[in-house]
Amino acid sequence: MKNKTILHSPTLESVMMVEKTIKKHSQECGKYQLWKKLPRKMMYQTFLVILDYLEESGKIYIDKDGCILWTWNPSRIKDLISRGLVIK
Repeated sequence: MKNKTILHSPTLESVMMVEKTIKKHSQECGKYQLWKKLPRKMMYQTFLVILDYLEESGKIYIDKDGCILWTWNPSRIKDLISRGLVIK
């Protein structure tokens, strides 16, 4: 993650809420629009910390236009492993 002072650490519940919202609206909007679609209010700075975490962990990708895409697909990984994918 970027070296920033975090004023408020997100809770697991908050991270899960953002993940669910991104899954629902993947490839539809940017950061600010997605933040507005959250079912509960959250500080924008906290939201950005969650996005940084999700991007670093490979769960989301933010394209050059700022559009957020959900990339994490564990069921697809399990399918590939069952078909003989070699993991090192």
